[in-house]
Amino acid sequence: MSEQKAFHLNVDEQNIAWLGIDVPGEKMNTLQAAFADEMAQVFSELEEKKSALKGLIVHSLKPDNFIAGADVRMLDACTSAEEAQALAAKGQQMFQQLSDLPFPVVAAIHGPCLGGGLELALACDYRVCSDVDITKLGLPEVQLGLLPGSGGTQRLPRLIGLLPSLDLILTGKQLRAKKAKKLGVVDASVPPTILLEVAKDFLEKGKKRKAKKLSKKEVLMSGTGLGRKVIFDQAAKKTNEKTRGNYPAADAILDVIRYGLEKGMKKGLENEAKRFGELVMTSESKALRSIFFAITEMKKEFGSDAQPKAVDNAVVLGGGLMGAGITHVTVCKAKVPVRIKDVANEGIVNALNYNFKLLEKKRKRRIISKADLQAQMLQMAGGTDFTGFAKADVVVEAVFEDLSLKQQMVNDVETNAKPETIFATNTSSIPIAQIAEKAERPENVVGLHYFSPADKMPLVEVIPHEGTSDDTIATMVKFARKQGKTPIVVKDQAGFYVNRILAPYMNEAANVLLSNEPIEALDNALLDFGFPVGPITLLDEVGVDIGAKIMPILVAELGERFQGPDVFDKLLNDGRKGRKTGKGFYTYKGKKKSVDSSMYSVLGLKPEAKMSEKDIAIRCALPMLNEAVRCLDEGIIRSPRDGDIGAIFGIGFPPFLGGPFRYMDTIGIKKVVELMNQHAEKYGDRFAPCDGLLTRAGLDETFYK
Repeated sequence: MSEQKAFHLNVDEQNIAWLGIDVPGEKMNTLQAAFADEMAQVFSELEEKKSALKGLIVHSLKPDNFIAGADVRMLDACTSAEEAQALAAKGQQMFQQLSDLPFPVVAAIHGPCLGGGLELALACDYRVCSDVDITKLGLPEVQLGLLPGSGGTQRLPRLIGLLPSLDLILTGKQLRAKKAKKLGVVDASVPPTILLEVAKDFLEKGKKRKAKKLSKKEVLMSGTGLGRKVIFDQAAKKTNEKTRGNYPAADAILDVIRYGLEKGMKKGLENEAKRFGELVMTSESKALRSIFFAITEMKKEFGSDAQPKAVDNAVVLGGGLMGAGITHVTVCKAKVPVRIKDVANEGIVNALNYNFKLLEKKRKRRIISKADLQAQMLQMAGGTDFTGFAKADVVVEAVFEDLSLKQQMVNDVETNAKPETIFATNTSSIPIAQIAEKAERPENVVGLHYFSPADKMPLVEVIPHEGTSDDTIATMVKFARKQGKTPIVVKDQAGFYVNRILAPYMNEAANVLLSNEPIEALDNALLDFGFPVGPITLLDEVGVDIGAKIMPILVAELGERFQGPDVFDKLLNDGRKGRKTGKGFYTYKGKKKSVDSSMYSVLGLKPEAKMSEKDIAIRCALPMLNEAVRCLDEGIIRSPRDGDIGAIFGIGFPPFLGGPFRYMDTIGIKKVVELMNQHAEKYGDRFAPCDGLLTRAGLDETFYK
């Protein structure tokens, strides 16, 4: 049964012990509670041989990862904070034993070294890592609503100093090899071919570790009670500006690090395990972990039973911002060359320039080299003719929202590309069936709805019409995933899913505004609720003119409930399109924005704050929840999971609430119906709960079984 072990200990002829990690049956190494017995056996063997050993090298036997963290499934099995605390304490104890070994221990890191993996490495005397792209180090626990629970909050500040540690642990950011070396997280960053040799060299340095030499500023700031207080106070202020009190893990991280520096390592570890246990049981962490599990599940799915086909060449139609962004993720993430076609050379030049600027930013931050930049730019070409179409496996269309223009594009592609070329249309509002109406090969036509800016926003809606083939669906889901996106497959109906649930939310925000609530109160209420931007700011960002175009389409296709208050014409007549014109609800000067109070007179308003922020937030959120349930029951989305991921990644629905469906489950569907009825009495029938909600409330059902 030895091949079923995760830890393999061998001693070579030079008396160097090698601890190879290879979790059986898993692509990635993750730490599991069940491994404690194995590690106890390892420590027992090392104890027997300690007098003869020169040292221990911990490495991975997987080809592309060190340890990607602890197995998150363990935490879902915990039924109490005490159980979760015990898990953390067990991890701490194991790593302390590693740290206490009487000979030097070196971690040889190749590939992801995250969470518990980095905590294990921090317990070693030295860390060396490979200098390749797949090697990333970090403590991402905060992104799951947790803190590092196996010594990370105590060891990292002692290794690299307080300020950089806070930055890493509070954000969960991942370091590349060079940066990890610069910060002192690792002692060396070397080519993978010599990683193990260099690890052996470090054993010669012996057990004693040098404490990090602090800069004068750090001595001043973290060496004294007063200096430390200043750092923590500033960190707490900055953190609260970002989290607005919605993410308890951030406050816990600050408390635990501070406590450990004041009371010492032993008490710091005890406190770390205790707070870790408490956080595991919070609704916020459970919601954030549900997103993690959903994304993991979705990576195995392709939207149909067909096998996805390879995409080796792509064409993007349109060199505007959307086309440029799609080109970027196709070349830089999916590693597929792109030819851009535009009606004018100027459009192609703009698209290439946009990409150059993005890559130049990465080069300046030393994420890529000059050679990488040049290589990636060489994967982009362009022209005003149909050169390169014959090789294209997919053509992504990103032209204006005009049905006849898009139908013409389908015809052009069918005339100039090969018969199996997929035509993917990036539309936010036109039904795909209409775009495919005149196609000779409608099975190759599919919607691929990106969100702006396409190089940043994580969601893509894959929208088959009734005639789209399973092959096309599977190929586009895989293609979007290679572009670094999270794809959801949605039904072909006006607004699809994300814009359809966004519209009633935005309409209600406009209703609140017209009841004379100030713009700042409205935006702040939804920021405090957990959205990344307030609804009025969002309208300015998207563009008032875009909102004006989308609403009539939704009203025509889906009915009067999508009719919002009449604000668009008044704003557009006053030249207010939003950020792009420097003036909307806000005025913009560079990065600064401020409410344009003259806008109130344009709309005939006299602002006066009357509603509480909580009341404003729930009033705007309820129509979105109602519409999400309709989308589920009409088959627009395939599951509550897809609906939650779509809302979080598409419009920034608060992640700590887990998405609209998980949020409704948490507060109770009966309570949601009650709130909607109260709002319907007060504000009108648009709040009446849909049949799906009434049925589930009556049967006492939940969305997640």
